[in-house]
Amino acid sequence: MDIFIFLISMTALVYGADFIIEQSEKIALHYNISAFVIGATLVALGTSLPEMAVSISASLKGSGDIAVANVIGSTIFNIAMVLGVVFIIAKNIKPSRDLFAKDSAWALFPILVFILMGIDGELTAIDGVLFLLLMVAYLTFLIGSNQVEEIDDELKKEKFAWGKTSALLLVGFVFTIAGADFAIDSAGNIARSFGVSEWIIGLFLVAFGTSLPELTISIKAALNNNADLAIGNIIGSNVANFTMVLGLASIVNTLNVDLSTYFFDIAAALILSLMLVFITANRLYNKSAGIVLLVVLALVIQNGLGV
Repeated sequence: MDIFIFLISMTALVYGADFIIEQSEKIALHYNISAFVIGATLVALGTSLPEMAVSISASLKGSGDIAVANVIGSTIFNIAMVLGVVFIIAKNIKPSRDLFAKDSAWALFPILVFILMGIDGELTAIDGVLFLLLMVAYLTFLIGSNQVEEIDDELKKEKFAWGKTSALLLVGFVFTIAGADFAIDSAGNIARSFGVSEWIIGLFLVAFGTSLPELTISIKAALNNNADLAIGNIIGSNVANFTMVLGLASIVNTLNVDLSTYFFDIAAALILSLMLVFITANRLYNKSAGIVLLVVLALVIQNGLGV
């Protein structure tokens, strides 16, 4: 029964995020914002809502391991699985933006800040506020780097209605928050029934489910030759996960962070972030890079499950 509830909850999370993403994108495009900034702000924040809802709910319920593991696992899945799949299936990825010069630091800096803050073994409300300030700095940077583009021809044909958009956004939020609450309860029950730690459940099961919006949106963007939005979505989502998600979760309740016990998983997230910087520096947006990322994911899963 718990597995069924978990699957329904994750479905609600994905559909709720989808409503939010679609309407956020319409708002952004309506006001003529670049594809990368759309991907790294509104779409990234939308796809990070499941992680945020799950981690905050977990923090409120005293399941700090799930809250932190969800962020670490989502970072791993976003880079290794999502970008890996995108690089393999996309025919031609040529971002118009210089991702290395402008954005690579943001792919790496948040996880370094997380490690430094976690040295004392916990994330407090003060750490949470600092995380949120980092998110504000990132959004300010993105808005300042926006390059105005022509509004999409199809969007010009649509009649933009704030009423409809607001209603769909509200439905999306309800689905996301309710889905997160049930997902935490069912995931905890599954962990206890199988004798699996909450960290493993958060790192793999919950993190995979909450990464599905990023996977869906990025694949769709890549197939439509919109590499800026696809990669921007991943970088922006990872920044949001470490700043906004962990920030709010640690403000709600102090989170324990055991860097030594979970060294391999945290190191894997850091190494993948470094790999993303290397890929953007050398413009390795190809199938070979995708295969390497998926191999790293397989190794992380193998280690985590003790296979």
